[in-house]
Amino acid sequence: MEYRQIVAVTGLSGLYQLMSTKNDGAIVRSLTDKSVKFVSARIHHITPLESIEIYTTGDNVRLHEVMEKIKEQDSEIAALNKKKDDKAAKAYFKTVLPDFDESRVYTSDIRKVLKWYEILKANDLLNFDYLKEQPEEEATVAEAAPAADTQDEAVEEAKPKKKAATKKAVPAEDGEEKPVKKAAAKKKAATGDGEEKPAKKAAPKKKKEEEA
Repeated sequence: MEYRQIVAVTGLSGLYQLMSTKNDGAIVRSLTDKSVKFVSARIHHITPLESIEIYTTGDNVRLHEVMEKIKEQDSEIAALNKKKDDKAAKAYFKTVLPDFDESRVYTSDIRKVLKWYEILKANDLLNFDYLKEQPEEEATVAEAAPAADTQDEAVEEAKPKKKAATKKAVPAEDGEEKPVKKAAAKKKAATGDGEEKPAKKAAPKKKKEEEA
């Protein structure tokens, strides 16, 4: 088992080893209890740890680089994970990565990284030498990030247009239905009164005059 096989799964805590993939999901094994399960691609999103980066005020830092820095001063990790003290976790993370972007890296993210470190250490998965040997190949992850942001912005811009179209369609339907129904009813009623009442009264009068 290697670090490159380790993934995070949305909706599930902990880390997992990717065993195999299928069209509708993947088979993963928990690094905590070693249980094997199927995760559906419709419900969960699977993210390899080697593709994750941490936001900073400058260039993003890859997760394994942060893990290496934590490794140099990890005596507090176990205590921090047990206490669940957000302020202490943030203060510690600042010593590891002083320039992390506090506006985009939340306390929950920091606690997750510290918990992941403990899991990786327990499974002897803190060896990142192969990543150092392939810097060019892995650099494409950072280059792909802006494309995802652009896609999100495109989705946000498309939503108002969809709502505007809906609002425009609703008055059009109301405007057509109501006048047509009312006009038809009035026309029918007027025609009925005009034909029936004069015809019945006029016929008897004309008949009596001819007999006389």
